[in-house]
Amino acid sequence: MADRKKVLIMGAAGRDFHNFNLRFRDNPECEVIAFTAAQIPNIEGRRYPSSLAGKLYPHGIPIEPEQKLTSLIKLHAIDEVVFSYSDVSHEYVMHKASLANASGAQFTLLGARQTMIKSRKPVVAVCAVRTGSGKSPASRRVCEILKGMGKRVVVIRHPMPYGDLSRQRLQRFASYEDFQKHECTIEEIEEYEPHIEQHTVVYAGVDYAAILAEAEKEADIIVWDGGNNDTPFYVPDVHITLVDPHRPGHELTYYPGETNLFMADIVVVTKEDTAKPEDIRLLKEHVKQSNPSAFMIDAALPVTIEAPELIKGKRTLVIEDGPTLTHGGMTFGAGVLAAKQHGAGEIVDPRPYAVGSIAEVFVKYPHIGNLLPAMGYGHEQMEELRESIHRTPCDVVIIGTPVDLRKLISIDKPTDRVRYHFQEIGTPTLQGLLESRLR
Repeated sequence: MADRKKVLIMGAAGRDFHNFNLRFRDNPECEVIAFTAAQIPNIEGRRYPSSLAGKLYPHGIPIEPEQKLTSLIKLHAIDEVVFSYSDVSHEYVMHKASLANASGAQFTLLGARQTMIKSRKPVVAVCAVRTGSGKSPASRRVCEILKGMGKRVVVIRHPMPYGDLSRQRLQRFASYEDFQKHECTIEEIEEYEPHIEQHTVVYAGVDYAAILAEAEKEADIIVWDGGNNDTPFYVPDVHITLVDPHRPGHELTYYPGETNLFMADIVVVTKEDTAKPEDIRLLKEHVKQSNPSAFMIDAALPVTIEAPELIKGKRTLVIEDGPTLTHGGMTFGAGVLAAKQHGAGEIVDPRPYAVGSIAEVFVKYPHIGNLLPAMGYGHEQMEELRESIHRTPCDVVIIGTPVDLRKLISIDKPTDRVRYHFQEIGTPTLQGLLESRLR
């Protein structure tokens, strides 16, 4: 036991725990000294509990801020650093590798095959090359198709365990009451709510072997609804990868999005209704070069809004999906598209009125500009989001998030909610390809 390899896992409260569970939890040759945490606010300072960490870790494992990476490597004489989070540039990954190497540690990226579990049921994985590519509406469309084939469908969602990890080990969502039961954040609800509206059960949590075992009991087919641009946690029978023509070139330069592109059976080019033709052409060239055997589907994400008359000529505050704007790097979303389509007089800049952690988000991600990211990683941040909206002088608030924020926070101004749905263009179609592959 004294000769165990000392390991540090770099993560963001999701992929890191999954990698630990599969590769290190019961591995007597390795000792995981700590996790580091990045991307998500307030997830460090906790411990991965002994109830999840297993018999080799009776006291659990500390979760430290990533800023302490080099000091942790030197203090504990770390042998290996395992990078375990997603939606970062290739350059970013290699900077971290250089930092780990210079501090004396080996730097490792685990392979997709090493971190996928084989299901007893067929699995359709919906992934992407970047956050905000349109996975959520695509996943819902896949569920519709499979239900139309007479299948019982259960969605397993990429992890977002930002609270009590022991309590979040295995979560099942079938109703709105389940959101309260599990004390969900905005980021969780915005991914689960659309599936619940379509009467599809969603599982998520920390222990994805245990989650799969429960989901298999009530499913004919599992739909893996991926997060960020991460690779699937389960071996897919059909691997669908979305690419985004609003960010051409990112499919080749982000980790592990490019891995998803190489692995895909079906590549979906989304947002063709709002992208530039030259960007669509360039993106398709990249897809053909990287994965010439994949089927390619053309798709749009048309935007609809509740009351267009509220927007025309008005001072408008636009709220967009938080992760899409932050580490997703987008500078606009469905809310901006709706504001422009319906003649908003002005998009009001919320930055002078933002408070607390919301103001800090603008400092950390200056590219966001005059949009308000719907950050809600806990009750305190949700209250700061509410106060930031309250302080911003505007005539109407456009809610461009997947979740209806009005159900979660009080908004004291007129609101208009944007919705967008997945729409295929021409052939081949998802339905035809799924029926062929799963028959």
